Amino acid sequence: MTTADLGRGRRVGVPSTALFTDQYELTMLQAALKSGTAGRRSVFEVFTRRLPDGRRYGVVAGTGRVLDAVENFRFDPDVLAFLREKDIVDGATLDWLAGYRFSGDIWGYPEGEVYFPGSPIMRVEGSFAECVLLETVILSILNHDSAIAAAASRMSSAAGDRPLIEMGARRTHELAAVAASRAAYVGGFASTSDLAAGFRYDIPTVGTSAHAFTLLHDSERDAFRAQVDSLGGGTTLLVDTYDVAEAVRTAVDIAGPELGAVRIDSGDLLLVAHRVRQQLDELGATDTKIIVTSDLDEYAIASLAAAPVDAYGVGTQLVTGSGHPTASMVYKLVARAGSAEPGAPLVPVAKKSSGGKTSVGGRKWAARRLDGHGVAEAEVIGTGEVPDELAGRQLLVPLVEGGEVLVRETLDVIRDRHAAARAGLPLSATQLSRGEPVLPTEYAHGPSGS
Repeated sequence: MTTADLGRGRRVGVPSTALFTDQYELTMLQAALKSGTAGRRSVFEVFTRRLPDGRRYGVVAGTGRVLDAVENFRFDPDVLAFLREKDIVDGATLDWLAGYRFSGDIWGYPEGEVYFPGSPIMRVEGSFAECVLLETVILSILNHDSAIAAAASRMSSAAGDRPLIEMGARRTHELAAVAASRAAYVGGFASTSDLAAGFRYDIPTVGTSAHAFTLLHDSERDAFRAQVDSLGGGTTLLVDTYDVAEAVRTAVDIAGPELGAVRIDSGDLLLVAHRVRQQLDELGATDTKIIVTSDLDEYAIASLAAAPVDAYGVGTQLVTGSGHPTASMVYKLVARAGSAEPGAPLVPVAKKSSGGKTSVGGRKWAARRLDGHGVAEAEVIGTGEVPDELAGRQLLVPLVEGGEVLVRETLDVIRDRHAAARAGLPLSATQLSRGEPVLPTEYAHGPSGS
């Protein structure tokens, strides 16, 4: 077992990531080793051909987790024994895998940045053999995390200055829940209910009680008294187990006007929130906050903009990408050397099949052109030399050089980057109505990539 930096200085033991892959990555490797093409210098790029229906921009998330996965992509004795036992690859390939260490370079959009169709979100360079093995693990991380971050970004935009609480752990796989919490924080959420996410990534954690705690006691008053005695008057009391109005009266009676917050988890949230706010104010609890939960998504959050709500708790819709659980990214070979000789020039390659699954050949750069007001107006992608007017607007940054990770960023830095990137888009980017990507994608050298 090795260790990886999974947060802000937090060291957590993680196993090898080498089997987070598809079998055909290894069978391609075996065939390439046998044919003598495995050592050809190659360039793979991660991109998406389209954004999910109705989305105006994408959010790059999971880059830090990708770097951890690349560092821990090691074929240890147990992994090699499994491959040998199942006869996945031959002995020569197993010998090659035993010494595998990614020694190439990775460039990418900084985590938290926005992207558009065709954006070269990540570029992986090295021999074909070492790059092809990383396809599945890179895509599995970026597709999941970017989908969650995009949903979170839309929700945080709809929420405005009101904080969002991620509380979807029980609605997804236990490990996906931790990754979802991280991605949600990147997209603008303020905290999580998931303690594993708090431990691994130092995300603020929150939580007080559920309906079960109220039902445990002989009366709602007994439940509230027990919670306040344990957690103090600044706690959040859940007030919709029985009768909301009676629960609010009881809550203030027990905790006093200094009651921290009440949570509403059912009913017509718009109507109930107004009634609860009026009741709290009449009882003198003018500083007590109102938190709403109950299957919220970005549209429900936007509909509550005029309600006296102070924070939102979001679960199912967040961890499922609000209807789009994947970012549909792909990992394609876009250039390769004509031989395995050092210094052999790169040749652009591209998939030309029908059905919309084409790709654009060539090792690409990307830049974002701004209008006269400093607002983004186009995502420009090209090969070869970068035009002088775009040289200072390039998006890809070095992440790994010679197999060594160059970038370790805190989630707060990434979160702030996303907020700035979103703010630099046209105002229509944050509209929830369906529409095309807010920026067009332009190819500086034409779609052939030549």
